Amino acid sequence: MLHLTTADMKKSSVSTIVVPVCEDTGLHDDQALESIIQKAKKLKEFTGKEKDDIILYGMPEVKPERVWFMGIGKKSQLTPDAFRKLAGRAVKACAKKGLSDILFALPSQKKLTMDTESVLTAYLEGAYLGNHMFDKYKKDTNTKPLKRISFLVSPSVKRRLNHLPKRVEAVCRGTVLAREWVSMPPNKKTPSLFSKTIVSLAKKEKLNVTVLSEKELRKMKFGSLLAVSAGSVNKPCMVVMEYIPKGAKKEIAFVGKGVTFDSGGINLKSADGLDGMKMDMAGAAAAAASMISVAKMKPKVKVTGVIPLVENMPSGSAAKPGDIIKSYSGKTVEIGNTDAEGRLILIDALAYIIKKNKPDLIIDMATLTGACMVALGEKIAGVFSPDDNLASLIIQSGEATAERCWRLPLPEDYNELIKSDFADIRNLASSRYGGAITAALFLAEFTKDTTWAHIDIAGPAYTKKGTDYCGPGGTGFGVRLFCDLIDKID
Repeated sequence: MLHLTTADMKKSSVSTIVVPVCEDTGLHDDQALESIIQKAKKLKEFTGKEKDDIILYGMPEVKPERVWFMGIGKKSQLTPDAFRKLAGRAVKACAKKGLSDILFALPSQKKLTMDTESVLTAYLEGAYLGNHMFDKYKKDTNTKPLKRISFLVSPSVKRRLNHLPKRVEAVCRGTVLAREWVSMPPNKKTPSLFSKTIVSLAKKEKLNVTVLSEKELRKMKFGSLLAVSAGSVNKPCMVVMEYIPKGAKKEIAFVGKGVTFDSGGINLKSADGLDGMKMDMAGAAAAAASMISVAKMKPKVKVTGVIPLVENMPSGSAAKPGDIIKSYSGKTVEIGNTDAEGRLILIDALAYIIKKNKPDLIIDMATLTGACMVALGEKIAGVFSPDDNLASLIIQSGEATAERCWRLPLPEDYNELIKSDFADIRNLASSRYGGAITAALFLAEFTKDTTWAHIDIAGPAYTKKGTDYCGPGGTGFGVRLFCDLIDKID
């Protein structure tokens, strides 16, 4: 779908060329491009401000029938994400118009203060992700994705970066996969159905994959995970995916919270709270989809994905507030609230993979707390880690991918808030404040000495309105971040 080209614009057969235009300076070396940009800027309605666009037809300097000039703002404010947004917006608009192809002009390295590879990567990502439409459950679909998306680059850039489209497609395919899983209705992704989908894709990519059934989980004493699933007729399971390259000296483990629907259990959510709870498996979607992308990327490190899958429902057999359960690690947990369930399945998954594989580092991702959304809003994930270097790398990857993260503290004295009078630990803090922190501290109790980070994606995992390169629903947050992070650790 994505291609780099050095084609002559006077001969190119594409229907539309998109030209990013800066408000206060030129971005292109090509004289033909600069010539037609000046024509566009002579029009009063176009200045190059962000989202200030104009389409001109039948320009004699180029063969494409339409030249779409897209404002990108002032040069001093440009970031790679500006190109990601521009590409997504253009692809979406062309798809709505029924067009089948598009050509983007890449600005000259000499005219940008950013690295060409970063800009081109973002450009490619925005185009691929903007071309995704989740219409699986609609009978009538009028909008079709574009068949071909090309990027006009110089011969030297094409020689140096010709590998990028393939890599971006691998990463973004995982992002789209995670989006679709999150947006999928809960009746279509019970733990059993979801695990079968994951296994099918994992086998196609030649990943090692194991599914632990309820019977096996019970035999292995996953008491915390089983307590969450006890009220549902849909049985739990846990999927373990492994990418094992020859000579790997490090292992990274990803753990994703997979509550395929979260009613809150006995502590039933309100009607408003239940809305959208099909997305409470976004961490699992990110971890599983990242593994599919990893299989294509082929890094030199071993990567393991651990995906515990449950449905949290109220019934006569459901876990109750006040219950004391024994986790996989052997620690006992007093259930203070059955709606604090994500951390219960995560601690068993974390303890399991640490005991079994002893990974060099482990990262869990989860739609864990509304408190994190209160702190950081709907577009930024919270990062918790006792390891400064790992936290820093995650934040750097968040900046590179525009999957923004902000580090929050793990103050030792807050551990007092999760102490229990009757068990080793309590899943709900004694204070209503600092809920994202106490949830992370709860997880930390089960990570031993392993280098570990927790990413709370309760806010950015789902969007109701859609963005420039993402429609309403699951965002696929975490896949591009994970893939970028692997490169930093590899």
